[in-house]
Amino acid sequence: MKPFDVVAYAVPVFVLLVIAEMIWAARRAPVNYYWAHRTGHRVRWFWASHVNHHTSQHYNLSTALRQTWTGFFALSFIFRIWPAFIGFHPAMLITVGGANLVYQFWIHTEAVGRMPRWFEAVFNTPSHHRVHHATNPLYLDRNYAGALIVWDRLFGTFQRERCDLPIRYGIIKQLGSFNLLHAVFHEWRGMLGDAWHAPWRHKLSYLLRPPGWSHDGSREGSDAIRARWQERRGEVG
Repeated sequence: MKPFDVVAYAVPVFVLLVIAEMIWAARRAPVNYYWAHRTGHRVRWFWASHVNHHTSQHYNLSTALRQTWTGFFALSFIFRIWPAFIGFHPAMLITVGGANLVYQFWIHTEAVGRMPRWFEAVFNTPSHHRVHHATNPLYLDRNYAGALIVWDRLFGTFQRERCDLPIRYGIIKQLGSFNLLHAVFHEWRGMLGDAWHAPWRHKLSYLLRPPGWSHDGSREGSDAIRARWQERRGEVG
């Protein structure tokens, strides 16, 4: 076999392998993002970094630009780099992760109602993501997906937008301030203050348990708030 023949056979095989790997990565990047995002809501340490994205009481494209200042300090990058240790090329991770992030820009809007049913069944949409940004009890901690809403459907965190429940945006305890530094750091201050004043055996729990958890039961997390609302409304959880 001549050198040219080797190249002629090798190049198509190489291209097919690259395409296959990118498809494999693209299929796994969304589920990786799903669990990273879910952790960002369910572990207070990561929520302290992510909460800045949710503080707006309005929902438009500018909301998408409210990004964390403290993600590196919170070690959130561990969710993005671990695939590199099992063989994914960093350039591929950056490309797929970037595409997943860019996709989410357009879904931060109230200008789009519902997409076609088949699209709503598979992809994240403005309707699905409005639910994610809501403070209504039924909507709390729902629809974590980046591009593919199928992960929420699969893992039991999907909630459709309901016509009888107009969405209220923001966080459970609204900021009540336009101070930028307060918006960025208020949860860090609250979390570390809670840990400082807590008994020793509960200090770490204030960092690792969900937002709203307290060792004396004086507060409520999203699950308890939702359950109480559903019980009052007579709705099945």
